[in-house]
Amino acid sequence: MQHGIRRYASDGAPSGGMNRWVKYGGGFFAVTFVAFGIARAMTTEPEDMEKAKAEFEENMAKIRNPGKADKKPANPTFKGGDQGWIDLKLESVEELNHNTRKFRFALPDKDDVSGLQIASALLTKFKGPEMEKPVIRPYTPTSDEDARGHIDLVVKRYPNGPMSEYLHNMEPPQRLDFKGPIPKYPWTPNKHDHIALIAGGTGITPMYQLCRAIFNNPNDKTKVTLVFGNVSEEDILLKREFEDLENTYPQRFRAFYMLDKPAEGWMQGKGHIGKDLLKQVLPEPKVENIKIFVCGPPGLYKAVSGAKKSPQDQGDLSGVLKELGYEKEQVYKF
Repeated sequence: MQHGIRRYASDGAPSGGMNRWVKYGGGFFAVTFVAFGIARAMTTEPEDMEKAKAEFEENMAKIRNPGKADKKPANPTFKGGDQGWIDLKLESVEELNHNTRKFRFALPDKDDVSGLQIASALLTKFKGPEMEKPVIRPYTPTSDEDARGHIDLVVKRYPNGPMSEYLHNMEPPQRLDFKGPIPKYPWTPNKHDHIALIAGGTGITPMYQLCRAIFNNPNDKTKVTLVFGNVSEEDILLKREFEDLENTYPQRFRAFYMLDKPAEGWMQGKGHIGKDLLKQVLPEPKVENIKIFVCGPPGLYKAVSGAKKSPQDQGDLSGVLKELGYEKEQVYKF
């Protein structure tokens, strides 16, 4: 599939008027602060010198970086351990397609960050009035780990899926319980030379978290191959974001899509993710320092890698990856 490279251009600010006032007015205030600082230093008692110096440096920082000087240090909302559950307010809901929505939850403070590491997830919980036990499900936020004041969840509505049904029936400003972070695969820059991401449906969210960490870090040179299976083209979540990665990093990121029910004119793969495609696009199993990640519905695990025994036990490797010669240590199941 061919993708056009999008370019963005911004015009320079018009000269004169307010811009000229800001340019020269900013210089005026800078000189004023400097003069004030020197005068105060000459007339201040020695024991107050350090305080005056600190105030002066703070004022200069505000001039050099307007808006940044007053920014509070980021406080992580989720700290793990015995912290317990935290209820967050639903701030907004965005329709993504016929059965998927993005839910934005407000963190306790506008300057808070989630506290998630790469790769990790959060647990969600609710208990209906007639339920004996609460429903608990893990989700990987799609918002950046350093995003302040909120987290975003992309959730597909599954028939008879209690948590997804509950979320899709929520409206602002209702609240939901969260807990975490739940550590998954610890990532460090250049941990592997080449990774492959095999995903189905909303199993794409931990893969996207990993991609963000890699391509947001200029020191991380990892190559990434994505194989993403869905029912139809409108079910492909985060497709625009992945297309941007392909355009920006054509030598390091490739994406291959498979559809069960493609529309006429679809130019990529048709059917389920299978042996022929994976043999063609994945890094060779004998190549050193590779890792393959798998996440999706039970049918995908069964066909590609075999299921996990538990959250702590990856289970044996089976399926297509076993047939292609990969070892258990080369595969991680989210």
